Amino acid sequence: MCGISGWVDFERDLRQEREIAQEMTDTMACRGPDDRGLWIAPHAAIGHRRLAIIDLAGGRQPMVAEGEEGETAVLSYSGEVYNFEELRAELSARGHRFRTRSDTEVVLRAYLEWGEELAGHLNGMYAFAVWDARSEELLLVRDRMGIKPLYYYPTPHGVLFGSEPKAILANPLAQRVLDAGGLRELLSFVKTPEHGIFSGMYEVRPGQVVKVSRDGIGKRRYWRLDAREHADDVRRTVETVRGLLDDIVARQLISDVPLCALLSGGLDSSLITALAARLLREQGLGSVRSFSVDFAGYTENFKPDLTRSTPDTPYVHELARHARVDHTDIVLDSAELMDPAVRAAVLRARDLPMGIGDMDSSLYLLFKAIRGHSTVALSGESADEVFGGYRWFHDREAVESGTFPWLASPATAVHAGAELLLREDVARLADLRGYRDERYREALAEVPRLPGEDGHERRMREVSYLHLTRFVQILLDRKDRMSMAVGLEVRVPFCDHRLVEYVFNVPWAMKTFDGREKSLLRAAGADLLPDSILQRVKSPYPATQDPSYDRALHGRVAELLQHPDSPAAALVDWDRAREIAAGPPSPASRSALERLLQLDRWLRQYRVELAL
Repeated sequence: MCGISGWVDFERDLRQEREIAQEMTDTMACRGPDDRGLWIAPHAAIGHRRLAIIDLAGGRQPMVAEGEEGETAVLSYSGEVYNFEELRAELSARGHRFRTRSDTEVVLRAYLEWGEELAGHLNGMYAFAVWDARSEELLLVRDRMGIKPLYYYPTPHGVLFGSEPKAILANPLAQRVLDAGGLRELLSFVKTPEHGIFSGMYEVRPGQVVKVSRDGIGKRRYWRLDAREHADDVRRTVETVRGLLDDIVARQLISDVPLCALLSGGLDSSLITALAARLLREQGLGSVRSFSVDFAGYTENFKPDLTRSTPDTPYVHELARHARVDHTDIVLDSAELMDPAVRAAVLRARDLPMGIGDMDSSLYLLFKAIRGHSTVALSGESADEVFGGYRWFHDREAVESGTFPWLASPATAVHAGAELLLREDVARLADLRGYRDERYREALAEVPRLPGEDGHERRMREVSYLHLTRFVQILLDRKDRMSMAVGLEVRVPFCDHRLVEYVFNVPWAMKTFDGREKSLLRAAGADLLPDSILQRVKSPYPATQDPSYDRALHGRVAELLQHPDSPAAALVDWDRAREIAAGPPSPASRSALERLLQLDRWLRQYRVELAL
């Protein structure tokens, strides 16, 4: 998988800045614990930290292409290209010679062959930088769905870049400033494309190429969702979905290191796990390992809530038996979830105070435990966005609310809990409702349309687009940060752009042809799963229900509130925070208090300057 970083400056000799460039690169050690590399020329420093997955001996980076006149291009690459074998064959036929078996060299040779058009040839999850030594131009490229992150920070004479903000912030040229726009984005629960939260920082948009040259910075979209007529009937559509999934999972099983599956007992992860298990057995490679997260006493004392009607574990175990996988439960307790070292690691992984609390801590601990056995994991993430699985897709009030549907749903509105704590003057300045409205109008203006499409079908195309370009980014970012913090590569088959493009254009009536959510996916996996899992209602990632967790959380906040010198006091109403901390636990109060603790630690640890 790996982490990348770099610095381009057309006015200084970066060979004199090796120490800073190395510091930037070393912030990515969590993403690449196996190796490190740094390539420096007068105007470019390209860094890399490697997590070795394919061609362990031959895939070292930065990878340099040599031409008749010396070095021609340098690549620092993070991710996996799943069609690299076909591309290698095509490039070999065009005269390219390969020294390694790695997909990294395929990407480098693809650049030499196609230039910035190379991205259109790639199938996978990736974020990479190419420095062209001939033209002294930098290319930053991100995969179509934004599975892998990539940030950049323009400077007066060039740019800083990295897989995560921390790589950029290691350079003294990057200011650690949070302005009003950054605060709005941080608290809105809407991930705006290209917004980097820190003032002056940007994120390469999914499906985008950013070019940096002496003439400045240019941006181009090489991929976006298009509206197309869907000609297949239900039977053919289900067959196509299944055929795509068979091919996608087969490609994503390729690895030179141990691989496993993340299993929650829901339709999405169960289907991926069952497909992986069948494919491995057919290849004579044995069974697949699977892992799930659980909390001590959770199943025995489970109480249904707004989003979860059943605990995961019984379904996890049923699928493990049915698909004959080697399964392990990772059972956590509240002390582990509240461990200050774990919470510090989560914040360091995020670089931002996202306020999700125990759901981040448990995911981090799950991935940390998995990393002791496997280096690659398959995930069912993003199926709900692709196939329409969330409850609010099927809630007419949320769908017609005039905003992002997840913000209109009681199930997710609790994540906006930080608003409960804002000082009155800060809340007026932030105007989060106005900010969300503006972002919503921007997103709607992007939606591709079909001539004659109107009514509910038109609206559901809009809802699907909002999820595939905004909401899914929140979840993919979380999964990437928590997994890469421990050096685990998580692959997301449902984000294959071929599947996304196809299903996006299936009419909503066909996506719900059996009167349920995710009708197409359920039909496509009917032969692989037990009926109990096929019929199970969507249950999102679990949150602990242990009362001791809430008591500990409220206690931590009470301690913080004894220190009015906290930098968070510039944003938070201390009296309101005391009231919430002294009150009964609720999903909204948990979200608000988690955010307060993280805000305090983030402002201190990252030395953030407020410019509101």
